[in-house]
Amino acid sequence: MSTYLLEIGTEELPADLAESVISQLELSVNNDLNSAQIKFSEISVTTTPRRIALTIEGIAPFSEDNIAERKGPPVSQAFHDGQPTKAAIGFAKRYELSPEKLEIRETSKGSFVFAKSIEKGKPVTTLLSDYLPRWISKIQGRRFMRWGKGDFRFSRPIRWIVSLLDSEVLPFKISGCDPEIQIGNISRPHRLYGAKLKINDAKTYFDQLQDVGVTVDRGRRLSCINDLVLNHEIDKKVKPDLTDPLLNELTDLIESPLLVTGCFDETFLELPPEVLSTVMKVHQRYIPLYKVNVEFDPLSLDSKNILLPTFLCISNGLPTAKEKIIKGNEKVLKARFADASFFIKSDLLISSSSRINKLKDVTFAEGLGSLYERVNRIEWLVKLLTLKLEFDQEDIQKSVKVAHFSKHDLVSNMVDEFPELQGIIGSKYLLHEGESRDVCLGVLEHYKPKGTSDSLPSNNLGNAVSLGERFELLISIYAKGERPSGSSDPYALRRAANGILLILWNKDWQLNINKILDDSLIYWQQLFPSLSLDISNLLSELKEFFRQRIISLLEEKDVEFDIIQAVAGDTTSTSKLLDDPTDVYFRTSLLMEMRKNNTLNLLQAVVTRASKLAAKSSISKDVIDPLDFVDRSLFEKDCEREMFDVLEKLKPLAVNCDRDKYKLLADGLVSSTETLSNFFDGEGSVMVMTEDVNLRNNRLNLLTILRNQSLKLADFSKLG
Repeated sequence: MSTYLLEIGTEELPADLAESVISQLELSVNNDLNSAQIKFSEISVTTTPRRIALTIEGIAPFSEDNIAERKGPPVSQAFHDGQPTKAAIGFAKRYELSPEKLEIRETSKGSFVFAKSIEKGKPVTTLLSDYLPRWISKIQGRRFMRWGKGDFRFSRPIRWIVSLLDSEVLPFKISGCDPEIQIGNISRPHRLYGAKLKINDAKTYFDQLQDVGVTVDRGRRLSCINDLVLNHEIDKKVKPDLTDPLLNELTDLIESPLLVTGCFDETFLELPPEVLSTVMKVHQRYIPLYKVNVEFDPLSLDSKNILLPTFLCISNGLPTAKEKIIKGNEKVLKARFADASFFIKSDLLISSSSRINKLKDVTFAEGLGSLYERVNRIEWLVKLLTLKLEFDQEDIQKSVKVAHFSKHDLVSNMVDEFPELQGIIGSKYLLHEGESRDVCLGVLEHYKPKGTSDSLPSNNLGNAVSLGERFELLISIYAKGERPSGSSDPYALRRAANGILLILWNKDWQLNINKILDDSLIYWQQLFPSLSLDISNLLSELKEFFRQRIISLLEEKDVEFDIIQAVAGDTTSTSKLLDDPTDVYFRTSLLMEMRKNNTLNLLQAVVTRASKLAAKSSISKDVIDPLDFVDRSLFEKDCEREMFDVLEKLKPLAVNCDRDKYKLLADGLVSSTETLSNFFDGEGSVMVMTEDVNLRNNRLNLLTILRNQSLKLADFSKLG
């Protein structure tokens, strides 16, 4: 068995392409090798900034023989007096066999002749030469480009290709490349180690590259960087801020990791920690050093008790050049910090209130006015939301103030240069001007959550404005006529709706989204008469969008599918779901807990049986009181009376359910399962579908009201 190596050598690849390339190439190779019945033991794809490497271990020299069997004519037609007929001769000839090679087999329809054809396996060298150009051309990513005079596209220009089956070059051609890419056994070492490197054998590839400064294996490079940082000899009271995104980015920017330590002037610690950290991590890919056991204040105006005036850098240089590398990085960082300091000082010359007027000059979206007008819409929504959520008057006023200042820093010099600091730097400017901490914290956190795994605002003001901003975005973009579709969601509307639901669930806030949408669209119609809004249609679309987000979020929270369907499935109206989305989340959690405690199955069996019979009743699903629909004088057996008593006991729990009543209703239904079961199967059970119409309807009404009471929890018929 052999080893095949493909190395695609390029100019520096974008760091965010690596993981995508690995999965794409692995999938293409796996599919084609299996489809062609080529035996192999392992496929491995890895990347560095200058190369994509594929190795196929234990690859067979030939594909497997393809054995095919074909059924022919019946024996009675294929042979006459032991001699093949024209039918047998023609059938055998079709598969390049002599008639004597045909096999006779018994089938359920009698005796037939069969032909077995064997297509010999093809040389792997031939098959790979056909597959390789396709594997390379199928790789996709952002901003692919052409170079030279050819039409072939790739992430960056391909400069060389190594194609080896063991030690032999396996040639192939990529069409559309001009100049033509040379395919052979010549690779490139680390840029500082020389110009060319001959790969002797596919099996020696990784070792040969390691000797010339290239750690080809991406996983090994990542572990090396992580170990270098975590094992660096620094004060135990310091923690390197090496996040997973930064670690991955460094891995895909460096071929030979070298750790160096740099310093910066302590005067820069007068800048906020987020400013220093953003410059270091996002713009320079350095690793800041934080002091441990220090309580981090998100509104801190300086970094004196938070950061060390030191940083770590993962370089792609030679160990002999450490001093030059350190000096170069320190010089660059000093200039970036000086710029940030200048921008902050110039921003502080203008009050936050004055900056708000500048938002009039920034367009939010075509047809939706300026950012200033958007802020006004957010303020209107925040007033509406805080009233619905029953904030006290002081918090309503503070929430509106947060909304008012929520976007002022978008026209600051700092955010213009460092967009990552929007909200963050604005909150610090407000604190510097003497604004209250809770208002500043609301401005800081109103962008949260940025995703389902992100933290949520920590105070009510931030949560209220976060809700307002997301509602404004959804309503405005829908009013504008744009919708998310497939993977396209340029305004991140799905994330906005998710954020609304996550905040409501986390705060256990009861908010009628139907009412918010109703009131808002009437107001939007007044604001944008030129859009000619179809309110009815917009409401329907927005409500359905929220419904899908509820289901999607519940799935992300590992709520089982049948429980989601029982609470938020098609038997529950969209309007009912949006009357109180937190109610939906509470009931799914309650059912999950009941399933975990093995009480759900007991209840499900009885309620489902009752529901099937209740389908024959004409009583509305809203009826939960047995008094008006059940005639106790028609009871013939104790089980009917006991069933009625259960319904009477559960009735007050099924009216206007709240969190406590749901639990009591669930407990009451579970504790009554034996009584309910006896109605069907006990010694004194009854025949529900008796011929006596009055008795039958009376018993069906009992079961229907039981179903209706249980529907307050869920549609048990949807549970698996």
